[in-house]
Amino acid sequence: MKHFSRSLRFRVAILPLLLPLAAAAQADSAPAPAFGFHAQATYIWQRKPSFSAAYTGPKSIRPAAEKSYSFTTTADFGARLWNGAQLHFNPEGSQGVPLSNLGGSGGLSNGELQRGSSTSLRKYIGRLFVQQRFDVGSETEKVEADFNELGGNYGTKRWTITAGSFSLLDYFDNNPYAKDPREQFMNWAFMTHGAWDYPADARGYTTGAVIEYRTPAWSIRVGRAMQPKESNGLPLDRNLARQYGDQIELDGNLPVTLPAGAMRGRLLMFRNRIIAGSFNDALAPGGVPDLSLVRRSQTKTGWGATLEAPLGDDAGLFVRASSNSGNLETYAFTEIDRQLSAGGQFTGSAWGRPQDRVGVAYAVNGLSSGHRNYLAAGGQGAFLGDGRLNYGSERIFETYYRWTLPEWAMRAGRLQTALSLGLQHITNPGYNRDRGPVQVFSVRLHTEF
Repeated sequence: MKHFSRSLRFRVAILPLLLPLAAAAQADSAPAPAFGFHAQATYIWQRKPSFSAAYTGPKSIRPAAEKSYSFTTTADFGARLWNGAQLHFNPEGSQGVPLSNLGGSGGLSNGELQRGSSTSLRKYIGRLFVQQRFDVGSETEKVEADFNELGGNYGTKRWTITAGSFSLLDYFDNNPYAKDPREQFMNWAFMTHGAWDYPADARGYTTGAVIEYRTPAWSIRVGRAMQPKESNGLPLDRNLARQYGDQIELDGNLPVTLPAGAMRGRLLMFRNRIIAGSFNDALAPGGVPDLSLVRRSQTKTGWGATLEAPLGDDAGLFVRASSNSGNLETYAFTEIDRQLSAGGQFTGSAWGRPQDRVGVAYAVNGLSSGHRNYLAAGGQGAFLGDGRLNYGSERIFETYYRWTLPEWAMRAGRLQTALSLGLQHITNPGYNRDRGPVQVFSVRLHTEF
């Protein structure tokens, strides 16, 4: 509870520094105040049967059968401050038990589980941010109300400034077919670019700012955000001159039009300034390497590219490719240095269930040579450490079926609920040919209004 109150004080303290910028531009035309409230809850149960392994290290997936669960609940309180400006506050709670202490794979099986998960419900602040839109020109479009969005009519060409605490996945790599483990693919390999070591605390949130310019055909956004004080830690380093993550992303329609719309491409580039250990530095003394002994201020860079092909409303195909410099330890996301993934989301229209969704995806994850050598010598990373390594690319297949249940009318809105069944097949877990394959069966219940 002390951490919750300190976190709230810090986030509230930065808001007065951000509000004057927006107020100066729009305060003279403030509309009547508007408010919004949304909430969600997600429960995921997973089971992993036993599998064969020649050996097992301190951070391996355990070869014995295991069960796991996660539960998260989030509320969104939104308020319109003046014309074009919104304030959102997301209190959140989570609990759960991960498979194998959340280790043993680059593509971990449940994107809702976090470092330090507990069997008791832990409460914290997920998001607290201000967003200001500036229209360019007179042409407008309707933005529907949703989680962290009050909706309204805004310019089809517009600037948007967002500042405060949020997840960078809210604004970057907005793949409509593979992004949200609460409703789509559950494996970390499909949440975003696997090689994008995006700034976040152990729960996936950060503090920073994002500026976006959007048109009907293309958009560009840039952001700087805080890094955790240490690799995969919970407290953020508030000194943005010491540690930070910069990202820039450009997306736009491609000159290929399908019946459902234009194909779309996206290119992300990132640069992290972090206090981290180099694999080669850790290997230099000989013996069992230890990244914690060689940490210093260094730079990690990388890129991610996405191709999207719409097939209809809420259905389409995607291809993602990403890579990072591979010289430094994983700092905030997962242990993937390069990745190629592809898949799609489809509706159940063919069998009379247009609100249902089916997902099928496949990812190939890889490590840099330094990362491989470090693990082969017995080193331990944030999530990997079999004690030795017979290297092979990690390959993940995932599929799910999402049944949409009847809506319930409530005073706060329409309660939407869906039940999903899923299967994951992980070959060479932890990039190790001597272990696996691993299968994970999932049941997910998601409800929101």
